[in-house]
Amino acid sequence: MGEAGGAKGGRGAQLKHTGLRPGWTTGACATGATTAAYTALLTGDFPDPVTITLPKGQTPAFALAAEELTGEHAVAGIVKDAGDDPDVTHGALVRASVRLLPAGSGVVFRAGSGVGTVTRPGLPLAVGEPAINPVPRQMMRDHVAAVAERHGGRGDVEITVSVDHGEEIARSTWNPRLGILGGLSILGTTGIVVPYSCSAWIDSIRRGVDVARAAGRTHVAGCTGSTSEKTVVAEYGLPEDALLDMGDFAGAVLKYVRRHPVDRLTICGGFAKLSKLAAGHLDLHSARSQVDKSFLAGLAAGAGAGAQVAAAVADANTGLAALQLWPPLGDLVAATARDEALRVLRGAPVQVDVLCIDRAGTVVGRCAPR
Repeated sequence: MGEAGGAKGGRGAQLKHTGLRPGWTTGACATGATTAAYTALLTGDFPDPVTITLPKGQTPAFALAAEELTGEHAVAGIVKDAGDDPDVTHGALVRASVRLLPAGSGVVFRAGSGVGTVTRPGLPLAVGEPAINPVPRQMMRDHVAAVAERHGGRGDVEITVSVDHGEEIARSTWNPRLGILGGLSILGTTGIVVPYSCSAWIDSIRRGVDVARAAGRTHVAGCTGSTSEKTVVAEYGLPEDALLDMGDFAGAVLKYVRRHPVDRLTICGGFAKLSKLAAGHLDLHSARSQVDKSFLAGLAAGAGAGAQVAAAVADANTGLAALQLWPPLGDLVAATARDEALRVLRGAPVQVDVLCIDRAGTVVGRCAPR
C-alpha cells in the first residue's frame, strides 16, 4: 500500500498536511481572559499564562497582555493569534471584565466596547443580547464554575467582553449587514481557528479523497466544519478517513471526485452555506458568495408557498431566518444543492445526498441519494 493508503484521513490530517499554523478564536481568548480575571478576583493573583480546556479537549495556554484588579472587579486581556489564517481579528486585544454578583444571579454576559449587540432576528441570540455566541458562552460558564469550585467561589458573576478597536474592525465583517451593531461577534465552536490557504486546503482535500479511496472507502462526506462532521458520523457512522474537511471549497471536492470517483458522496453543512451551493456557487466563503434570499424565495414560491410567504423569505435577515419562516426550504435546498453537485460531477458514477443542518447540528433538510 502506498503513502496515501498508510496515512490517516480526516480533519486533523488535512490541517497537518497544509503545513499551516492554527490559531485561536475570539471565544477561546474571551474564555481565557474570563478565567484569569475570575481567578484573580478570588485569589488576588492572575494566572499567567492561563490555561483553558477547549470543547475537544485541547488545553492551550495564553499569555496575558493586560490585567487590572480592584476590590469589585478584575480585567484580563489576551491578544488573539489567528495563526496563519488571514483573519481580520488577528492581533486584536480581547478583554474580559468580571464582577461578582449576588448569590443566585448565575453568569450574566454584557457587551463591552468593541463587541456588538444583536438588533435583528435570525441569529442564534435574541435581539438585544450581546453578540457572544452560544459555544463561547458555555465555555465561559464552564470555566467560571471550575474556578469557583477550585477557589471557593459561588460562580455568580457578570462578564463584560470587549475588543480594542472592535467597532472599527467589525466594518470589515458582515456584522453590520446582519444587524450586529457596535462591534465584533465573539465566535467559535471548537476554540481553534483553522487556517485556509486556498491552494493548500484544496490540495489537502485531494489528499483526503486519495486516502479514503486507498482505504477502500466507498462512501465519503464533504463537511463544512466540525459540527457537520459530527452530524455525518451520527447519521452514517463513517470512519475518520472517510471525512473530508471541505470548508468552503465545495467545488474542489466535486471536481476531484469527478476525476476520482467514489460510490457515494454526502455533502453536509449549514443551511445558509449550502443554499449558496444550491444557487450555483462552488466557493462558499462569505467574501466570495452570499446567501441569496431572492433565490430562496423563488424556491419557496415554486414549491407552492404563497406570495406572502415568499416575500417574507426574500426579506429575511439570514438564511436560517428564511428557513424558520418556511421550514420546507430545508429539504428544497438539500435537493437543489444535490442537483447542482450532480451537474458539476458531469455524469461521474457517484451518488450524492445532502444534509443541511442548523448551528446546533440538527438536520433541517435532507434529500435521498441520486
